[in-house]
Amino acid sequence: MMDVVAAPGKVAEAFATRQQAWEEEHLSPSAARSYPGRRRVPETDCGLRTPLQRDRDRITHSKAFRRLKHKTQVFVSPEGDHYRTRLTHTLEVTQVSRTVARALALNEDLTEAIGLGHDLGHSPFGHIGEAVLDACMKEHFGPERGFRHWEHSLRIVDVLEKDGRGLNLTSDVRDGILSHSGRSPEPTTLEAAIVRIVDRIAYINHDIDDAIRAGLLHEDQLPAEAIAALGDTGSHRIDALVHDLVEHSSATGTILQSPRAATAMDELRTFMFDTVYLGARQRAEATKIDRLLRTLFNHYISDPTLIPDAGTPSTDPAQRVIDYLAGMTDRYAVRIFESLTIPDSVV
Repeated sequence: MMDVVAAPGKVAEAFATRQQAWEEEHLSPSAARSYPGRRRVPETDCGLRTPLQRDRDRITHSKAFRRLKHKTQVFVSPEGDHYRTRLTHTLEVTQVSRTVARALALNEDLTEAIGLGHDLGHSPFGHIGEAVLDACMKEHFGPERGFRHWEHSLRIVDVLEKDGRGLNLTSDVRDGILSHSGRSPEPTTLEAAIVRIVDRIAYINHDIDDAIRAGLLHEDQLPAEAIAALGDTGSHRIDALVHDLVEHSSATGTILQSPRAATAMDELRTFMFDTVYLGARQRAEATKIDRLLRTLFNHYISDPTLIPDAGTPSTDPAQRVIDYLAGMTDRYAVRIFESLTIPDSVV
């Protein structure tokens, strides 16, 4: 058997030194460095990938990443092939984040790994599903429990993947995953701060695009001042926001939007919550999702032994239930719900 550790080859032997020299020459002094790869369990570095590239690969090969293609972004079971899913949102956030990182001479590999891993912990049915699981946990186990997708994303990479061994990611990637939400703690690297802002830039503008495609919105309904500031199409708005983020961050030495851009984006976000996220169609779906997830939660919390052992390495019954339900895709959750509530056909 070929032993790449004992006999790595000339390219592999020189890779880490060459990469570190490149980063010192080309990256900003404020950029995170790829070496050393600080992991909870020390391991030998790969000879042809930086520790951050290795993290990226571990995330994209994970089961949780593959499940994102069948998890809702905004529209539940959309009729059409062109609506965003949690996977396409993840790829869009990652692509835009890399653009910002490169423009600012920051570590693209770190930004990419965080972007790819940031939403691994999202429940089925998007933010509606997250709210239902959060409510179930608090109602049954008190206000200190709850469910927050950014914390569950970290739990997936730390514990649930690889049959309970986790992915053993580097500390900077773990920090970025945990801190990507505006409701989570502030990130410790500039690269993670990029993903935190770009996540919002991406979902607001792409959700507008999907809402217009679904017939829930018309361009004329969008807030006039925000559109005047950012542009009349999704691509124009994203381009304007990215340029603003890069230029303002470069001038201030931190990852920050200009006041005008931040105000316009907040106006769009508020409009989307009022009109789409909490609109009549989504409220109707929310009632169905609430019933579905509460049925599943109550079923499994009454007897956690019904949960398959794979992927739920916890002796805490509440944690086991959340691990199982949050890991479901939309269609798998529907299938389990139907099996519990619809009688089998009589032949």
